[in-house]
Amino acid sequence: MAARFKRATCLPLAKQCRTAFCRPTPARSITTEPANTGNASSEAPKAGSGIGGKASKAKAIVSSFLHGSEQSQHEVEDDNQTYSRLQARGQHVHELQTHNVKPEAMEDYQQLLDENYPRVAGMEENKIRLFGSWTTEFGDLDQAVHLWEYDDYPSYIKSQELLRKDVRYQAFLRRLAPMLRSRKNSMLLEFAFCQGSPPPLDQSIYELRSYMLKPGRLLEWETEWRRGLEARRQFVQPVGAWFSELGELHWVHHMWAYPDLQVRKEMREKAWEVDGWAQTVYKTVEMTETMKSTILKPLPFSPLK
Repeated sequence: MAARFKRATCLPLAKQCRTAFCRPTPARSITTEPANTGNASSEAPKAGSGIGGKASKAKAIVSSFLHGSEQSQHEVEDDNQTYSRLQARGQHVHELQTHNVKPEAMEDYQQLLDENYPRVAGMEENKIRLFGSWTTEFGDLDQAVHLWEYDDYPSYIKSQELLRKDVRYQAFLRRLAPMLRSRKNSMLLEFAFCQGSPPPLDQSIYELRSYMLKPGRLLEWETEWRRGLEARRQFVQPVGAWFSELGELHWVHHMWAYPDLQVRKEMREKAWEVDGWAQTVYKTVEMTETMKSTILKPLPFSPLK
């Protein structure tokens, strides 16, 4: 009698979790055939039925269990690409740089960057644009934040290759290093639902709001925030909104500009009077691990003043 077995499978962890390991594996049948008692001239065994064939089949079974079938692996790759495409505008890639400066070196630091960052941004052969540069007023003090813009990842790679060969830029890095306590960067993509705009000329402070989301909640956050943004837009336009793709993951950032802190307070209070904003806050808070607000002052050479 034929004996049939089914391999145990995993249940999906979330709607968007379509990894090969979590996809059901079709039941396999193993049939026990009676021993062949015929003479030596019986039909030769089929290819792959020997020891080597059994080993190959066993290897394929283990590989399928650990990594999924070849078809499902391609499906996961397609899903990952679609996941970013659904949310990103596909316009630019942004590099968020954070410099933690030694307090006693802040004045020299600003002067050094004033001499070098505009030159780097103005190099015709370098496909890079300085979006903005700021120092912190509230948040992590003695810190500078820089946002660089590239057309795409090939533009970023080409830019870095050019800067590695640029003698003046390498000299700048050597002078910069002793002024810093630490530095970090991350690569960001723009949200498709939020097309930023340059602030009016009378704006003097910027707010960078950063949220670390629980893994797997980005799509939900984007859906709720898309609705809530309409309430905020009645009083102030966002400068930009991004989510992290390289570096620290699961981070969402959006930036706003105000004339001063009092106007910021009044505009945020008005948003609570608009239908939909309270619901957005309520639903997005449960998706968030941590959040912070950083008030920034633009540096003299920053394109965003």
